[in-house]
Amino acid sequence: MLIRRIIAAAFGLVLAAPVFTFAQDVTDASAHHRSGINARERRQAARIRDGRQDGELTRGELDRLRGDEAAIRAEERVYRRSGDGLNRAERRDLQRDLNRTSREIYRAKHNNR
Repeated sequence: MLIRRIIAAAFGLVLAAPVFTFAQDVTDASAHHRSGINARERRQAARIRDGRQDGELTRGELDRLRGDEAAIRAEERVYRRSGDGLNRAERRDLQRDLNRTSREIYRAKHNNR
């Protein structure tokens, strides 16, 4: 009788393990999504800094990318002052600007200059 319970418990754990793993993956993905605009700006600034240190960016590229980042931060400040945080349209606009800048960072770092 005891062996049956042990086997049943082990079988239950084997079946439940994928559920717990999936729940953790979903939580990690939602944490990344919640990291938001500011975390993404920090990651992109780090990419620019890395490109400068590695010599992948020219001075002109560096200045242009930093200007783009400054413009996005300024736009975010205006949006945040205009109401209670960011609404959906403002967040979408900032994400679109960050997407464009991210592509520019990639292109500047990989253009073999």
